[in-house]
Amino acid sequence: MGKAVSKVREARLELYRNKGTIHAKAVEGRFNSARWAMVWLTQIVFYGACWLRWDTGEGARQAILFDIVHEKLYLFGLVLWPQDALLLAFLLILAATALFFATALAGRLFCGFACPQTVYTSIFVWIETKVEGDHLARLKLDQSPMSARKLAIKAAKHGIWALVAIWTAITFVGYFTPIRELLPSVVALQTGPWESFWLIFYASFTYVQAGLAREAVCQHMCPYSRFQGVMIDAATASVSYDRRRGEPRGALRHAGSTGDCIDCGICVQVCPTGIDIRDGLQYQCINCGLCVDGCNQVMDKLAAPRGLIRFASEHELAGMPKRGGSGKRQRLPGPRVLVYASLLLLFSVLSAWTLGQRSTLRVDVIRDRGLLSRETAEGRIENDYTLKLINMEEVPRRFRVEVAGLPGLRIEGGNEFGVGPGSIHTVPLVVSSPAGGAPAGARPIEFHTVALGDAGTERREKSRFILP
Repeated sequence: MGKAVSKVREARLELYRNKGTIHAKAVEGRFNSARWAMVWLTQIVFYGACWLRWDTGEGARQAILFDIVHEKLYLFGLVLWPQDALLLAFLLILAATALFFATALAGRLFCGFACPQTVYTSIFVWIETKVEGDHLARLKLDQSPMSARKLAIKAAKHGIWALVAIWTAITFVGYFTPIRELLPSVVALQTGPWESFWLIFYASFTYVQAGLAREAVCQHMCPYSRFQGVMIDAATASVSYDRRRGEPRGALRHAGSTGDCIDCGICVQVCPTGIDIRDGLQYQCINCGLCVDGCNQVMDKLAAPRGLIRFASEHELAGMPKRGGSGKRQRLPGPRVLVYASLLLLFSVLSAWTLGQRSTLRVDVIRDRGLLSRETAEGRIENDYTLKLINMEEVPRRFRVEVAGLPGLRIEGGNEFGVGPGSIHTVPLVVSSPAGGAPAGARPIEFHTVALGDAGTERREKSRFILP
């Protein structure tokens, strides 16, 4: 009888592992609730942020916009230019370090709760559940021969998937082309070539990845799953099966004869990647915690303690005490956690300092190399320059330019210039110096540009003055 039950149970598990698309059993619990909270949070931000407006004083614009044409990134009141590439570099370093830090603490926590693949797969599976039914109904429908009913159900599901994918693509492109301008173009089929490409590509990508590929992305395509092992150690907490408590497995729990695992297979049935966590840590595991929720429900029914499957480190599963015989703590974070935390703090401080020191005025000085110098009738030596004044504020401003470095050096003509909001103004300048005021040759000089009404905004740029 026991062997027959074991064979039935093994056959049930194989049904979830090897029958094409994995249809995971729905489960309730705190980890499932946390996953859906992340779905709501990320998608409210993604779908909603592109509709926010920002008043600049010169008019309203989209609050978050990657304006590739004009080479600007708008983040509410902050406008970043190509000259601010260092801030972008710090942002990418912070994101990578935060990912490594989270992995060192709790394994693939990002994959299970915040990865776009996980988020959109959850959305698409929810749609599939509403259209086709629970996991058993979906399995039965997949294995049934084609019929008018099956065709209608599948067409409805794929139609809704396509609509979600299309709206996702429109939202994505809406961060690069103002979405209030993009939508009428999409409806009228008058989008530009690059917009059309990204709308088609991103919609297709979302549809295939979240609807068709699903767990195959985590199992075979994701590079992160392949190198996560180098970012964890024995102190990293990840979803684990407590083998000391659960073994030996048995269909019925008898005091002293079997462990707490009754071999029900719920942990496999709820897993979105179709693995058996009882086989140990596997690269396909995304640490979503759904097997924890499923196992806890079973333990509650058996009046057994929760936590047979839980987030635990190798140290904890091995029964390592909190303090060793020498009084030294044994469950301290691993050294890599401390390194990642230090790097995260360091780059956060550097990013904040760089942003705080960021000037909203840029000045480029270009000396005219076609004519080295010329002498005027008044006996002065003139050099020609071109100044590019970059006003990085979204309001018009005026700037005063002064020059120093040689006796009697001055700018011929006006030295105050207006620059429009968020624009570049090219200024031709003639700088003169008395003949004989300094030895001949290329002499260093300095252009000092200051914003009128804001003495704290200034730039000093060096150049050369040629004396014959």
